[in-house]
Amino acid sequence: MTRFTTFVSCFCLVASFGIGTVKAQQWTFYRGPNGDGTATAESGIEGKLKVHWKVPTEMGFSSFSISDGKALTIVARSGKEVCIALDSDNGKELWATELGSNAYDGGGGAGAMNNKGGDGPRSTPTIDGGLVYVYDAQMKLYCLDLATGNLKWSQDILKDYGGRNIRWQNATSPVVDEARVFVVGGGKGQSMIAFDKKSGDVVWKTGDEKMTHATPLLTSIGGQKQILFFMQSGILALSQDSGKEFWRTKFPFSVSTAASPVVFGDHVYGSAGYGVGAKLFKVSNGKAKMVWEKPNRLMNHWSTPVFHDGHLYGMFSFKKYGRGPLQCVDPMTGEVKWTEPGFGPGNCIVANGKVIALSDSGEIVIAKASPEKYSEISRDKVLDGKCWSMPALSDGKIYVRSTTEGACVSFE
Repeated sequence: MTRFTTFVSCFCLVASFGIGTVKAQQWTFYRGPNGDGTATAESGIEGKLKVHWKVPTEMGFSSFSISDGKALTIVARSGKEVCIALDSDNGKELWATELGSNAYDGGGGAGAMNNKGGDGPRSTPTIDGGLVYVYDAQMKLYCLDLATGNLKWSQDILKDYGGRNIRWQNATSPVVDEARVFVVGGGKGQSMIAFDKKSGDVVWKTGDEKMTHATPLLTSIGGQKQILFFMQSGILALSQDSGKEFWRTKFPFSVSTAASPVVFGDHVYGSAGYGVGAKLFKVSNGKAKMVWEKPNRLMNHWSTPVFHDGHLYGMFSFKKYGRGPLQCVDPMTGEVKWTEPGFGPGNCIVANGKVIALSDSGEIVIAKASPEKYSEISRDKVLDGKCWSMPALSDGKIYVRSTTEGACVSFE
């Protein structure tokens, strides 16, 4: 989905993946075009990593979104959050648009050994139809022109919708479907809001729920399109068209929930840190029934795991900076199939049967996405700084960033 004092929702992002001979595929959203951390490709991932470009990315945990030759992320400059567009081929800055204040509830320095991570933007831009949607830490939603960065429209959730920001400020990314852009954080009767993508007009608003740092998820369960919001009360499923509630389930909240829900078939997995742990639910006939729970176990601090071929792959740990493992988990039972330490609260995606992981120390690790055993293909140190963001992949290139620099790499 995001960092903070001991928490940052490294809301990074991933990209479409298949390195070698691939068809160009855009990576337009936090956790990829499907919002689930997966990508499709024609061929495998082979060879040594080659750095195409590397540029400073001042502070923060925003990830890259890639489309139409541009790589977008959010940085901090002169007291402001700034959405920047880089040429995806060479890293040259094409435009920069100031957003709201770069002011948070603390975080400390951004050095690689400082596990507070520093302060900076937590959200990732969303690209759709030549437009860019950005939801900054102070809960202002912007619609920008992708070509120029010029403002099309904006909405101030704190000022105009009774907004209630969360500790360490907003880290959620805006979510778009065919006609709407969705955000969380409003007050009573308007906690979850859908705006018209083109005009910025309100389509619907509903709920009296307190937000978390978890980015909402567009999905379909039982053939019914819905959007899931991971709120402090639990997981809610609403109609994308009307905001009507389809189902909800309780889920404990403690300090911060930052990993988004994971959906496979009619099952929904949720996890949080700070002693909460994980749960699996089965959705049927408008109700979510718990299948299992693991209190204070299988915690995804802010790293949403990826479902692939019947298993979850991801960073399952809490505050184990530099030590926390990459794991494969059977989601139907919660059984850990294998574990490999030394990743910390980084992030991963899955593409073409491979796990692409970014450790919190800046290593890109490629491993087989198989429940049989951990099988590493390659490991390369790419970035300095703290990496609590998501890797992104587009057109055969991986885009990654830290609190100090961003890079574009591919395989030779």
